[in-house]
Amino acid sequence: MFELKKVVSSLLMPLPLMLMIGIIGLTLIMFTRKQKTGCFVVLFSFIGIFLISFQPIASRLLLPLERQYTAFFPVDGTIDYVMVLGSGHVVDDKIPPTSELSRTGLMRLSEGIRVMRMYPGSKLILSGYAGGSDVSNARMMAKVALALGVAKSDIILLETARDTWEEARQAAAFVKRKKLVVVTSASHMKRALNEFYSAGLKPYPAPTNYLAQRNVEQVWDKYSPKAVYLEQTEIYWHETLGLIWQTLRNWASNNDHKAGIASDNPVPDGDA
Repeated sequence: MFELKKVVSSLLMPLPLMLMIGIIGLTLIMFTRKQKTGCFVVLFSFIGIFLISFQPIASRLLLPLERQYTAFFPVDGTIDYVMVLGSGHVVDDKIPPTSELSRTGLMRLSEGIRVMRMYPGSKLILSGYAGGSDVSNARMMAKVALALGVAKSDIILLETARDTWEEARQAAAFVKRKKLVVVTSASHMKRALNEFYSAGLKPYPAPTNYLAQRNVEQVWDKYSPKAVYLEQTEIYWHETLGLIWQTLRNWASNNDHKAGIASDNPVPDGDA
C-alpha cells in the first residue's frame, strides 16, 4: 500500500500530469484523424506547464499553506524533545555530510538544532527510513548533527518510520506525556500536526523551509516560468493530495470503527 501510494501520487504531480496530457495529444495527431483535437490537447499541456511554473500562480497557491503557522519562538517552561521529521538524502562519501542531506532535510535539521539549543537538556529526535539506501535518513541527519556540534547522547533515532503517520505513532510511544516540538517544512506542518494530534500528542509546531514569497521585485524573476516556481506548485499539490488522503483514510477508519461497535452490540429483535 505504501509503495502504491507513492507511485500514484508521483504520477498525479502537475508536471507528469501535464506531460501525459501532451503525449495523449501527440498520439491523437500522429495516429488518428483527430489532429485538431490533438493540437488543442498539446496546447493545453504547454499552457498548463507555463502556468504551474509562473510565480504569481505558484506562490499564491503555496503561500497560504505555508503561513498557517508562524516561526517557533521560546515558550514558557521546558521542552523535553525536539523532533525533526525525515526527508531525502544520498549516501556519498566524496561530498560533505551537509550535501548528503536534501535541501529540505538540511533546513529541517538546522531549525531543529536551533530550537534544541534554546532548551538545555532537551533531546533531538531524528526520524526517517533508508528509502532504498544503506543508511536511514535519521542516521544521516545524526551524522550532520554530530558534525554541527550536537552531542551523541542528545540524539535519538527513529529509523523505520516511512511516512508522517508512522513518525507520529513512533513518537507517541516514545514521548508519551512530555513536551515535544515538531520541526518540518512549513507546507507540511498542517498535515504533520493532524497525524500527531490523531496519535494523542499536542506538539508545538516549528515550521521551516518557507519557499513562497509575497513580493518578488525583479520583473524577470516574477514573469518568466522557472523551475523554482514549478517546485512550489508541486509541493502545494503534493500536500493537497496528502490532506485529501488523510481525510479519506480517517473517514474509512471511523466507519470501520462504527461498524465494529455495531457488530459487537447488535440491536435486539422487537417483540413478536
